Amino acid sequence: MPGLFNACNRIITTKLKIVLFLFITVLSVKPQRSFAQQIYSKAYGQKGNPALIYVHGGPRGNSTLFEGTTATALSERGYYVIVYDRRGEGRSGDPGAKLTFDEACLDLNGLMKQYGLTKVSLLGHSFGGIVSTLFASKFPEKVERLILVGGLFSQQESYDHILGTSLKIATQKKDMSILKKISNIKSFDVQSAEYRKQTYEVASHYGFFKMTTPTEESKRVNAKYENSSFSKSNIRNDKAPLLFYQNESRVNIDTKPILKNIVHKKIALSAIYGVQDGIFSKKQLSDLKKITGSSNFYTIDNCSHYPFVDQQEKFLNIVEEIINK
Repeated sequence: MPGLFNACNRIITTKLKIVLFLFITVLSVKPQRSFAQQIYSKAYGQKGNPALIYVHGGPRGNSTLFEGTTATALSERGYYVIVYDRRGEGRSGDPGAKLTFDEACLDLNGLMKQYGLTKVSLLGHSFGGIVSTLFASKFPEKVERLILVGGLFSQQESYDHILGTSLKIATQKKDMSILKKISNIKSFDVQSAEYRKQTYEVASHYGFFKMTTPTEESKRVNAKYENSSFSKSNIRNDKAPLLFYQNESRVNIDTKPILKNIVHKKIALSAIYGVQDGIFSKKQLSDLKKITGSSNFYTIDNCSHYPFVDQQEKFLNIVEEIINK
């Protein structure tokens, strides 16, 4: 009997150890958030219609302006429109985000899986133009067409254009503070976050991102956004640019060779740019037009960096024309 008792005791003790081990293991494992929890996204329109994914600017951006002004209008024209905020930006808060292009491409791929999409058209706005270009190059089988909407493609050329144009304006106006700032910027490393930040500050100072003569339509569209919940959720992560420059090596690139390769991969490439978008030179746009082909390159007059707000009706008509091709 004592032997039986001891055997039972050993069995019970072993089971208790196993249970205790499993309990401690469960407590020590950090809960993993799902992709849907990490990435803010929303779909507009009927699934089954041609799918469009809007890729916003940044780093430090979000899709609230497009979502609050244009997503519904575009969906009403017969498209399945998906908007999202990249990991670590906007409404997709994630302290563990790396803010790299590879992370952005993987998350965009995950977004397609989440919505059950095998092939889409991408609307790449501003910095989102680079993200969209790199995604199309990495997953060509998943992209039917790439539409650059004021999309960045040759960053140093844009910086040079901004600083050169601003220098002329500042000299004419005898704007000593901006002249001094431009001089300081030229001493920075062109691969640094500070170089980019202060260059765009100069561009903003001279209104390079704003349309010159607001129309009644643009006033109405902007007012609608400012009075909406989207404007109130215009969340910006001020640390995003620093994280991007810390973790990404391709911080100042020219994607024209990649865009040429995309065309060779039979991905339809189109572009929509504002004539008064102050961050692109005429030469840049001419070079891009040669890549897209003249029939796929669209410019809108009295329009700057946000065609879908500055000239919404014209923008919608152009997108519809592109998709119908």
